[in-house]
Amino acid sequence: MDNAPLILLAAGGTGGHLFPAEALGVELIKRGLRVRLATDARALRYSGLFTPDNIDVVPSETMRGRNPVALARTGFMLGYGMLVAVNLVRRLKPAAVVGFGGYPTLPPLIAARLLGVPGVIHDANAVLGRANRFLSGRVNAIATSLPGVLDRDPDLAGKATTVGTPMRPAILAAAAIPFASPEPNGPLRLLVVGGSQGARVMSDIVPSAVERLEPVLWSRLVLTQQVREEDMARVRAVYDRLKIKAELAPFFSDLPARLASSHLVVSRSGAGTVAELAAIGRPSILVPLPGAIDQDQFANAGVLAQVNGALRIPQGEFTPDRLAAEISAFAAEPARLTAMAEAVRQVGRLDAAERLADLVLKTAGI
Repeated sequence: MDNAPLILLAAGGTGGHLFPAEALGVELIKRGLRVRLATDARALRYSGLFTPDNIDVVPSETMRGRNPVALARTGFMLGYGMLVAVNLVRRLKPAAVVGFGGYPTLPPLIAARLLGVPGVIHDANAVLGRANRFLSGRVNAIATSLPGVLDRDPDLAGKATTVGTPMRPAILAAAAIPFASPEPNGPLRLLVVGGSQGARVMSDIVPSAVERLEPVLWSRLVLTQQVREEDMARVRAVYDRLKIKAELAPFFSDLPARLASSHLVVSRSGAGTVAELAAIGRPSILVPLPGAIDQDQFANAGVLAQVNGALRIPQGEFTPDRLAAEISAFAAEPARLTAMAEAVRQVGRLDAAERLADLVLKTAGI
């Protein structure tokens, strides 16, 4: 195994980037290859395939603003990251470097380009992210989760392959659990998640929406909600007062199993979340993160809304009254939830890790 070719995976330190990298890593190891992960320090808190002994932390900085101090800091950190990444790629001699988006992927993939190592990027969104857009002309192959992402860019479309979003083993296990429609007077399982940058709006809106439901629904509701520490007390106070069965936490390590046991998911529409909802086949209300430069979450939610597998509500329209009305309507008509679950499954791809592994090995000449 020590002589087996090494594939260096590069990903930003959030679940949306790390989980597909982990899924590909599992598939490559199955095929007898070695893998390491180049990422930023945030990744160290995730458990899974990658542990501190197979992670290389590469300094990096996200482009956050236009002011000269922020730009200088970003430039310095990415420059320093480049030195670290060039040394890393020289030392590891990988057969290929595969990036999954986020600014931490820039140094390893540019280092690969400089040192003549094949590079592949994977983008899970309906539009290429900024880091991947920058790298797209500098890599050998581009893998996308969704079809048509590069249709308007013929120069890049020629090296693009649609593979889907690689799924972790926990998601594949959850995808095997069929959707069970809620009984007319039985529990209604609601899962509320906010993603890495968006649980605040859920804490502001969801408790007020639950308060507006008919009291008969309060006794049926089984609620699981991702809540930031700073919002925990005010959210818990509302649910305690209404005697709602609610489990609240800042982070759920067993999210795939919770997705599988849900009747309805209320969430942001990050690429990873949308892909997992499609793979597992669960109905959702999606609230895209507003203000994003490329409106990727709006486009992602549109992919599920188009097949009637999700309801897309822009944040400006995501009010307690609107959410309460939607939850009440679903509770009164459970057959709609079943139809949405079936519809969204049509978008899900469970073999994406295998397809991406094929592309990586072909690009690496293995």
